[in-house]
Amino acid sequence: MKSTVFDVIVVGAGFAGLSASYFLKKYGLSHIVFERGRIGESWRSQRWDSFRLNSINKLNGLPGLDYEEKEPDAFATAPSYVSSFEEYVSKYNLPVEENSKVISIEKKGEIFNVTVSSNDLIKNYSAKHVIIASGYASEKSIPSIAKSIPANVRQLHTSEYRNPDVLPAGAVLVVGSAQSGIQVAEDLINAGRKVYLSTSMVARVPRWYRGKDIMVWLLEMKFFDMKAEDITEPAMLNMKPPQITGTGGSRYTISLQTLAKKGGVLLGKTDHADEKNIFFQPNAAMHIKFADGFSMKVKEMIDGFIVQSKLNAEPPIIDEADRPDENAVCASAITSLNFEKDNIKSIIWCTGFKGDFSYIKLPVFDEEGNVRQKDGEAVIPGLYFLGLPWLRNRKSVILYGTKQDAEFIVDKIHTYSKNSTHAMPIEV
Repeated sequence: MKSTVFDVIVVGAGFAGLSASYFLKKYGLSHIVFERGRIGESWRSQRWDSFRLNSINKLNGLPGLDYEEKEPDAFATAPSYVSSFEEYVSKYNLPVEENSKVISIEKKGEIFNVTVSSNDLIKNYSAKHVIIASGYASEKSIPSIAKSIPANVRQLHTSEYRNPDVLPAGAVLVVGSAQSGIQVAEDLINAGRKVYLSTSMVARVPRWYRGKDIMVWLLEMKFFDMKAEDITEPAMLNMKPPQITGTGGSRYTISLQTLAKKGGVLLGKTDHADEKNIFFQPNAAMHIKFADGFSMKVKEMIDGFIVQSKLNAEPPIIDEADRPDENAVCASAITSLNFEKDNIKSIIWCTGFKGDFSYIKLPVFDEEGNVRQKDGEAVIPGLYFLGLPWLRNRKSVILYGTKQDAEFIVDKIHTYSKNSTHAMPIEV
């Protein structure tokens, strides 16, 4: 049976996959992009109603279609961002196949064999290169403690939460205080719900400082250019993205202490549970101080950069939301909640995601399940990854950096392929 051999097969039609497709088409490399759902599926199905991107529009533009024209300093909603993806695919006529789930990737000789399930049909494709751009948000990560929660308490993962109205009346426990956790907690508090927030060790940054958005400062200072091999503290490699939000405007900072002022109850890290109670470690104060300290350190870095670069920047202005709670008085001393007495009717697990790469039938993962790669290129020649943390540098985890990684990887593929005669798909 004859089969089409592409130069490249791309898995995933989100920001990373579409960026790769743009550069592949620019070089005239034959390719196809498989998306398990619709274009930008995770942005469609894993975001709550009030969600906005955490970085300003001008930093989120796909290659060749920058957001500069559309409110460059605003924060896009998920639906508007998905619309920009669809417009992008149409404008550049990118070869995206929706509702096509990749179920197996193998390699025989120099050719990758990719099996796809599409509309209940199994199809086989071949390519000389494969780019995995499905990211690490494909599978919910929920701690085992969830199995101990009584059945009458409704449990949702962040990806399943939409708005306060979908939850039963009563108090809500939000577990996790990284970006999603604090934003979901605020959404619930603003709706008048009683919210308990189980915190964790997460950094914080102000939204705006000395005349610029914090992300602009960090990019200008080359903060995101640091490579994994330059990190001397291993814990830094596993740090969660800092607490920040795009909701509330271009100068709105979110912090644990502001959530407490609004009525949220700040608890320590979730420890264990039984059929009646859920227990927390007594470390909420430590988490608050850690977030405060990181924010102060970042602002000191910016101040130093301004002096060193002799910039004419605005003077610092006190941001009440970013003011350190030196004694962490906003932390609660509560170390347990009784589901019935405290009226806990819902739990939202803001505990992140993990990537599902079980379809890759190749030895590219270490014992802990991490991809063995260098600058996005896996140990198996011809296999590449996009959208994962620390692929090339710290910037790889943000959209702005993913776009650069896509161009870097496609440049490599082009270099490998430029002497090939297969500019278009061939029949073999």
